[in-house]
Amino acid sequence: MSEGHGPIPETPETPPGWAAEQPPPYGAQGPSPWTAPGSEAPGQQPPPPPAYGPPPQQQQHHPGPGYGYAPPPALRPGIIPLRPLGLGDIFDGTIKLIRSNPRVMLGLSAVVAACAAVPVAIGQAVLLRDMGSLIANPGTTEADIDRMGGGFLGQYGGSIISVFIGLVAVTVLTGMIMRVLGRAVFGGKITAGEAWQLVKGRMGALFGVAGLTLALLLAPLVLIIPVFLLMSGVVAGQGAGGAAIGIGMVLLVFVLYIAYVLFINSRFSFASAAAVLEGLGPVAAMRRSWDLVTGDFWRVLGILLLTSVLANMISSLLLIPFMIIGFVVAIVGGGSLAAAVISAVLMAIGSTIGAMIAYPIQSGVAGLLYTDRRMRSEAFDLVLQTAAIEQQRQGWVHASADELWHPSNASRP
Repeated sequence: MSEGHGPIPETPETPPGWAAEQPPPYGAQGPSPWTAPGSEAPGQQPPPPPAYGPPPQQQQHHPGPGYGYAPPPALRPGIIPLRPLGLGDIFDGTIKLIRSNPRVMLGLSAVVAACAAVPVAIGQAVLLRDMGSLIANPGTTEADIDRMGGGFLGQYGGSIISVFIGLVAVTVLTGMIMRVLGRAVFGGKITAGEAWQLVKGRMGALFGVAGLTLALLLAPLVLIIPVFLLMSGVVAGQGAGGAAIGIGMVLLVFVLYIAYVLFINSRFSFASAAAVLEGLGPVAAMRRSWDLVTGDFWRVLGILLLTSVLANMISSLLLIPFMIIGFVVAIVGGGSLAAAVISAVLMAIGSTIGAMIAYPIQSGVAGLLYTDRRMRSEAFDLVLQTAAIEQQRQGWVHASADELWHPSNASRP
C-alpha cells in the first residue's frame, strides 16, 4: 500500500438474491403467479408488495372488437340519430317531430280532420235523429224503418263525400309534413306558411301520386264486382250448399283484396316523400318508392301496419266518448233538430281530435321510414352527417338543407 493513501474502503456486501433484482414494473403484484411456493433460490426473499394498487381502469382498456369497445353515439342534431333507424327510433322520432312542431303538425291536422269529419258527422246525426224518432214513437211502421236515415244517400253520402275531401286534404297535409320533417332531421323548424310555400309547387305531383294510387286500389273492383254478382246468381239456385260455397268465395276474395291493398300501400308508401323532397313527378316518385321498398318489403309492411293499428286505436279511444254522448243526446232528444245538431257537433269534435293525432303519426312514421331506407340502401346517413357537422359549425340550419334530399346526393347509386 503506497504512502499518502489511506486504506481502501470495502464495498458493502450485497445480500444474496438481490444483486440482479430490478425494480418491479408498473402494476406488478409480486412473484409471478406461475412460480410455485418454496421454489425461490436459496436465501431469496420475495419482494414486498407494491404500495400502490392496480393501474387505473383506462390503462387496462383495450379498444377493439372483443374487448368491450363501444362505438361513439351517432350524431343527433334533430329528432333522430343520423344512422339506420330501428323501430324505437322511428316511433321516438315521430313523437319528437310532433312535439317540436305542434302548431304545424297538430294545427294543420286539425283543419284537415275537421274537413273530413263534418260530412260523416252530419250523416250519422241524421241516422241518430231517425233512431230517436223510432224509439219515441212505438207505433212506427215497417215502411218508416225502411226510410230511416234518408235512404242510401243519407246513410252513405256523408262517408263518400268525406273520403274525397280526406283524400285532397291528407295529400296536402302529407306534403307539408314531409317538408317539416326534412328540416326537423337537422333540428330546424319551419312555420306552416313556410311549409306551404315549399310545397305548393309540388301539389300537382302529390295529387298525381294520390290519384294513381287510388286507381290501383280500385282497379280490381272493376273485375271483382261483376264476377261476384254473376256468381251470386249462379250460387243462389244451389240451395244451402250453394250458399256455403258463395260465402266461402266472398271471404276468399275479401282476404285476397285486403292483401292486395296492403301490398300497394306498402310499395308506394314513399311516393309522397319522393315527390316533395326529391322533386320527382308522379310516375317517377312511385317508381322511386318501389325501388326503395325492394329488399325490405316485409319490414316496411310490418311497421306501416303496426303504425296504422296503433293510430286507429288512439283515434277510436278519443272518438268513443263523443259518440256515446252524441248517441244519448239523439235518443233523449226524441228526434228533434236541436238534438241532431248537438250530436253532429259532438261527433265532429271527436272525429277531429282522433284524426288530429292519427294523421301526423302515420305521416311521420312513413317519412322516417323513407329516411331509414335511404340510409340503408344509399348510405344517405353519411350525407346527413356531413351536412349536420357543417351546420353545427355555422350555428344554424339553413334552407340549403332541403336540397340534400335530392337523389344525386346519395353516396351510392
